[in-house]
Amino acid sequence: MARKLVGGMASILAMALVTGAAAGPAPRRSTIPTAGPTLSVADRLADRRYVATGRRAYVVGTEDGRFPAMGFHTRGEMGGVWSPPIKLLDGLWFGIDDAWIGPATRFTSGYGYVSMDLPGTDSLEIRRVDFVPGDRRAVLVGLELTAPGAAQSFTLKVDAHSELMGAYPWGETDPSQTDFNLPDTATFRNGALLFSDRGTPPVPDAPRHNWASLVASNLRPSGHRIGSGFRGPQGPPVICPVSTSDAPQPDRCDDTDYGKGAGGRLLYDVSVPAGGTKTVWFAVAGSDNGARLAIDELKAALDHPRAALEAKIAHRRTLARRSRVTLPGDPLLARGIQWSKQNLADSVQRARRLAIRETNAGVNFPAPEGTLEEARWLGAGFPDYPWLFGTDGEFTAFASVAVGQFEPIKDHLRALRDSSRIVNGSSGKVVHEVVSDGSVYFGTNADDGNTDETAKFPSAVALVWRWTGDNGFRDEMYRFAKDNMRYIYRALDDDNDGWPEGLGNVEREGMGEEKLDNTVYTIRGLLDLADMAASKGDSATVVWAKDKARLLRDRFESVWWMPGVPQHADSLDDPGNAQLQQRHWIGVTPMEVELPRRMRVGPRPGLTTRRHGVPALRLRETECYGDAFGLFHTGAPGCDPIVSDAPAERVIFTLNTALMAVAEGNYGRLDDDEQRRFTTANRRLQLPSPDEQPGAMPEVAPSPDYGRSIDLHLNERAMVLQAWGNYGTVWPVIHQQLGVRPDLGNGRLQVVPQVPPGSPGLSGENIRLGRGWVNVSAEASGGTYRTEVRAKVDARVRLGHTLPFGARVASVRLNGAPANYKVRDTHRGREVLVRAGTTSDREVLVIRASG
Repeated sequence: MARKLVGGMASILAMALVTGAAAGPAPRRSTIPTAGPTLSVADRLADRRYVATGRRAYVVGTEDGRFPAMGFHTRGEMGGVWSPPIKLLDGLWFGIDDAWIGPATRFTSGYGYVSMDLPGTDSLEIRRVDFVPGDRRAVLVGLELTAPGAAQSFTLKVDAHSELMGAYPWGETDPSQTDFNLPDTATFRNGALLFSDRGTPPVPDAPRHNWASLVASNLRPSGHRIGSGFRGPQGPPVICPVSTSDAPQPDRCDDTDYGKGAGGRLLYDVSVPAGGTKTVWFAVAGSDNGARLAIDELKAALDHPRAALEAKIAHRRTLARRSRVTLPGDPLLARGIQWSKQNLADSVQRARRLAIRETNAGVNFPAPEGTLEEARWLGAGFPDYPWLFGTDGEFTAFASVAVGQFEPIKDHLRALRDSSRIVNGSSGKVVHEVVSDGSVYFGTNADDGNTDETAKFPSAVALVWRWTGDNGFRDEMYRFAKDNMRYIYRALDDDNDGWPEGLGNVEREGMGEEKLDNTVYTIRGLLDLADMAASKGDSATVVWAKDKARLLRDRFESVWWMPGVPQHADSLDDPGNAQLQQRHWIGVTPMEVELPRRMRVGPRPGLTTRRHGVPALRLRETECYGDAFGLFHTGAPGCDPIVSDAPAERVIFTLNTALMAVAEGNYGRLDDDEQRRFTTANRRLQLPSPDEQPGAMPEVAPSPDYGRSIDLHLNERAMVLQAWGNYGTVWPVIHQQLGVRPDLGNGRLQVVPQVPPGSPGLSGENIRLGRGWVNVSAEASGGTYRTEVRAKVDARVRLGHTLPFGARVASVRLNGAPANYKVRDTHRGREVLVRAGTTSDREVLVIRASG
C-alpha cells in the first residue's frame, strides 16, 4: 500500500568510504573475524538506523548502539530484535561496573554483519559486532574487550527488555495491537533471561500462542535481576502514544503504549589479561512455538559464534564474486553494485506455518483459509516492510537474476503463487502483501487491486527461466502464469476494450479506471506467457496470448500517446477512454519494459517508438520531474502544458529512479545527463555519502517534499533498506551496458554491449547463467568496437556490439577472421551480431565502422 511520508528538506552530510580497515593507526589484532570490504560512517550515529539480518532473524537499531522506538506499522514497535513472525526484544544495552557503555563513535557495515566502535574506559577498548548466524532464529552480539595496558577485571552487565509481539495486526488495523498484544513475563533459567507471552488475545478467531525469547552469553552469569524496566541508559523510558491517540508524540521515544514487555539484567565477572583481548558473545533467540525450541536456538547460536561469523562472511564474499564488474568510467557504481549484492542477500527472509487469512486492508481478521508450511522471500524493506510483496519482488527479480542470486527469487515467486492460491483459489489473482504470519493485508479477490502485480507475474517467471534455463521451474509456475493473464481478461476488463482496469503501482485519487502501467505490463506479460507456452508446445495459449498482445500494441500509441505533452497518458477514464495526465512516474513504463521476440535476433527494448520515447524521457529529465537524487513520484507544473488538479509529489522513491535508469538504457541514452544521472542517484544513497546505513539502498531518497530520512522522526521514516532500488544500478550495467541477454529456456545467449560515452570500456566476470557463466569485456573508441567473451553455457551464442544510429559497418572480424554478421536497428542503436561457439574458449569480436 502507499507509504506514509512527511515533509522537510535537508542537506547531505559526507562520510568516509572504507574498504577493509579504516585509515589511521594500525588496528589491533581482532578476535572477531571481520574480513572483507567495509563502509564506515562517524557522524550523527544516533539519527541513523541500521539493520543486520539473517534468513530467520534480524535486528534494527540506531548506529550509536541504542534501540529507540521506531517504525509506523505499529508505531514505535518495528525496531529491536525480530524472528519472523514475532518480535523478541525492544533492545539490549551493555555496561561496565556502575556505568553504561556510551554511544558508538563509529559504525561499519560489513558483508553479513555490522560493527560499532564503542567508547571504553581509560584502560579498556570496546568494539561490538552484530550478526545473524545461518538459519538460526537468533541474533549474536559480540563485545570485543581489549586491555592495551594492565590487566583488567570488572563486572560486565547487560539489560534486555522484551516485547513479544506478532508481526500482525498493526497499530491501526481492526483488530489492532492495542487489542491483540498480551503482557510478557520474565524469569531466570539456566543462566538466561527467559521472556514468555502465552495466551489467546481477546479477539474473535485469534489463535492461542506460546512465544518465547531468551538472552544469554557464552559466560556464566554471576548475578541477575528481573522486573518491568531494565533498559540500560534508556530508562526511565519516554513513551510514545499509540497512533490512534490525539496525544502529542515526543521527539524521540524509548517504548510505546502498545508495549507490554518485561525486563531483566545479567551480570558477569570478566577479566582481560594485560595487552590481551577477550570477546564475550551474547545471543538473543526466540520461537513462536514455546521455550523449548527457543532454548535450542539459543544453544545453537552460542555454539562456535566465531565460526558462524566466518562462515557467513565467506558466503557473502562468494556472492560478491558473482557478476563482478569493472567500470573504469564509473568506479563508484561498480562499488555500489557490490553492495547491492549484499542488500539482496540481506533481504532474504524465511518463516514456517504461515496462517493465510484475508484481512481486506486491515478491517477483518477471519479464521485462516489455509496454511503455507514454509516460505522464503525477499523482504521488501526494513523495518516496516520485511515481508512478502508482489510488486516489490517482481521488480527486484531483475537485480536478483543479474547478480546470480537465483534461488531466493524463485522461492519468492513460489510463495506468491502459493499464498495467492490459498486465499484466492484458482482465480489467478496475485496477492499484493503478505505479512510473515500469513495475514494477507491486500490483494484478495475481494480487494480492488493490484492489477499490475498479476500482469507482472508471468514476466517474472519468464525472466528467471531465461536466466536459469530451468524448465522445471517454468513448468512448476506455468499454470499459475496462465491463470494470471486469463484473470485480467475475465475480471479486469469490464468494457471489453482490452485495457485492464484496477489499481496499479500508483495508488492516487483522480486517476481513470485504466492505468498506463497495467497496460504496459499486460502487453509484456502476454508476450512472456506466449514465449513460455511456445517452449512447452501449448499452441492454443500461444495464439491466445499473441492475439491479445497484438490488439493492444497495434492501438497503444493512438490511444495513449499525448503528442502535445509529450507523454503517454497516466490513465484512461471511462466511458470513452478519455486521456488523463497527472505526471506520475508510471509514465516511464512504456520505455522501461523489454519485450520478448521469439524466433528473432533478440529482445525489443521499450514498448513505445523511439520517436515518442526519446522526447518523453527528455521531459522526465527536466527539473519539474526530478533532481540530482532521481525521479519524482509525481512531477510539478512548469515544463509541460499539462493542466491537472493532481498535486505534485516531489518524493523520490528509489524504484522510480530505477525505472528511469532502465528506460534511458533501452533507448541508448547512456550519457552523464541521461542513464548515468539516474544510476548515480541511486548509488550515491549507498556510498560514499549514505542516506542512513552505509551500503544500504533505502526506499526514498532525499526529496523536496520528503526531506531526508536522517532528519525525520524515527516513527515517520521510509525504509533504511529497500530491495527494489537495486534494479536501477545492477540491471543497467549487466544487461544493458555489458549486454548480457540470456534466453537459456530457448537455448540462446546474446552478448551485445553498449559502452557509455566517454568510458574507456567495461567488463564483467563470473556472470551466472544457469549452471554456467560468462565473462564479458567491451571497448569502443575511434570507430572500433570490441567485444570479448568467455562463456561456459549450454546455449547457442551470438556476440555483438551496439553502434551509434546510422553507423556504417566497414568490417567485422571474429577471432581475427572475417565473419558473417547481421545488423539490427533497435531503440538502443545499430546492433551488429555474429554467431559464436558455446564453449569456454575466448571469442573476440572487432567491428570497424564509420559515420
